[in-house]
Amino acid sequence: MARKTMDCRTMPSDSNCTVQISGEEDEVLETAAAHAVAAHGHTDGPELRDGLRAALRDEEVLLVDDGSFVQLIEFHARDLSGFRATAEQWRERMGKETTARWGVVAADRDRPDTYVELVGFPDHDAAMRNSEHPVTTDFAKRMHEVTEGEASFRNLDVVEVLRM
Repeated sequence: MARKTMDCRTMPSDSNCTVQISGEEDEVLETAAAHAVAAHGHTDGPELRDGLRAALRDEEVLLVDDGSFVQLIEFHARDLSGFRATAEQWRERMGKETTARWGVVAADRDRPDTYVELVGFPDHDAAMRNSEHPVTTDFAKRMHEVTEGEASFRNLDVVEVLRM
C-alpha cells in the first residue's frame, strides 16, 4: 500500500499552517483530524473526515541528502513519447536492481524539443553500478534511437540540500 500524505499548505488556512503528515492512510487521517481540531478549530466528524480523505495524496518523495549524487542528462526529441516508452521499459526490466532513487524529466521552456532528465542516486558508486548494468547499457542505445543527436551528461555531487 502506498504511503499517504496530507499537507496543510495545499488547503486554505488563516494561519498559513505548514504542517505535513505522512504515513499509512488510517494514521494520516487520525493525525490530520486531531491536528485540524487542535490547530485549526474544526469539529471532528464525518464531514471533516470526508474532506480530509479527499485531500489525501500518495506520498512522493525525492530522496536527496548531502553526499547524494544526481546525474543530469540533456537530450533533444521532437516527440517525447518514444523516450517515455523507452524509460518505462528500462524501469520494468531493471526492477529492484536499479540503484536510482528518483527521476524527473523537464522540458526547457526556452529551447523547443530540449529536455533535461535528473536522476538521483544515494551516491556516485551507486550511480556507476546502475550505469554499468546491461539493462542501462541497452537503454542508452534505445534512447539514442528515439532522440536526436547525442545526449549530454553532467555528474553532480550534492553538497547541500536546502529544505523549503
